[in-house]
Amino acid sequence: MKTAAELNADILRITLAIKSQFPELSKYIEEMPITMPDEENPDITLKNLKEYYESLESILKKYVPNHKGSSL
Repeated sequence: MKTAAELNADILRITLAIKSQFPELSKYIEEMPITMPDEENPDITLKNLKEYYESLESILKKYVPNHKGSSL
């Protein structure tokens, strides 16, 4: 299993890729349900980070094949 630092790096990488290569998808990132607990002092778990990364990855996997010339 990846560490929190590795997952955060993956999230940053995929978010930057979306914003630079597919800016039209940025609006969907902003509209995504918040994946972190809605509490005053939330515990950010590896599970939360992994689920968030997977949701970003899913957006790309669905989008890229349908748009010619798009790749990561």
